[in-house]
Amino acid sequence: MQKNQSNIASKSKQQQWSEFVELLRQAFVDGREEQLLTLLLTADERDAFGLRVNIIHELLSKNLSQREIQQKLNTSAATITRGSNMLKTMPDEFLQWLLRH
Repeated sequence: MQKNQSNIASKSKQQQWSEFVELLRQAFVDGREEQLLTLLLTADERDAFGLRVNIIHELLSKNLSQREIQQKLNTSAATITRGSNMLKTMPDEFLQWLLRH
């Protein structure tokens, strides 16, 4: 058991993230994405993801100002700003993909 714990501790955060992404991919292939995400995320974390998806959708639609989005979604200005700043770092092709989904 101690060897396994040492192996886990020695993995970089990037390796851990990559393994999570691969596990998530496989869960979608196998139709187990909801079970996996329910296992890994608390109810509050799942709610936070839902909020972030809504923020991104509103920012991409460009129908409302950031302040209006903040009021509509009952969240902080900092949360909206973080979403906006992250969108600015994404490639255009990814943003176009998001707009289609």
